[in-house]
Amino acid sequence: GLRSFLRDGGFTAFTTNFEDLGGLRQLPGLAVQRLMADGYGFGGEGDWKTAALLRVLKVMSAGREGGTSFMEDYTYHLGPGEPKILGAHMLEVCPTIAAGRPSCEIHPLGIGNREDPVRLVFTAAPGPGLVVGISDAGDRFRLTANVIEIVEPDEPLPRLPVARAVWKPEPDLATSTESWLLAGGPHHTVLSTAVGLEALEDFARITETELLLIDATTDHRQFAKELRWNQAYYRLARRL
Repeated sequence: GLRSFLRDGGFTAFTTNFEDLGGLRQLPGLAVQRLMADGYGFGGEGDWKTAALLRVLKVMSAGREGGTSFMEDYTYHLGPGEPKILGAHMLEVCPTIAAGRPSCEIHPLGIGNREDPVRLVFTAAPGPGLVVGISDAGDRFRLTANVIEIVEPDEPLPRLPVARAVWKPEPDLATSTESWLLAGGPHHTVLSTAVGLEALEDFARITETELLLIDATTDHRQFAKELRWNQAYYRLARRL
């Protein structure tokens, strides 16, 4: 049904909201995952900006190895060992990033007041990647990107009934988090192991969109200065 609606309307990205499901008997999980795997953009809870960004990165990654998915920071591993981020969502993580064959499972969902939804459960394949978010800076859109390394979870996650990815952000969790907050980075993101940094930089340059990069060289003080420089640049550029 969702595919027919999108095809008939000529839509390539969409969003759902667990508080506004109309006549649907359950929050679409498996359907959204399959549509993302076929290249559609998606954002949860009415997040149209991330839905559009995911579609753009899906197009950019066509024919390339790796995958691209809707994502969010689900929780944080602060120790013991190296701090990491556990990324997941209620249901909607794209199976193109899966390490192996996903399992199709039904589990309760405590919000939405609907039937227990179906979803694909898997762990993301290890390897280098990017986490990218788009935010409204008031007078322009801003892309914030973090270079990451997806890793295996330290322990099995038998009580986490959703697809997930565990990653180490560059340069470290503390610097990455502080820089992301300074940039006004969003809660929802796009994770990609198929779109490289150079391609993202080309996209930002072509569309004249601000791009802030958090990588191994990032220092939070210098990053804060870059934000101020960018603010001055974009305000002056509009007047030229």
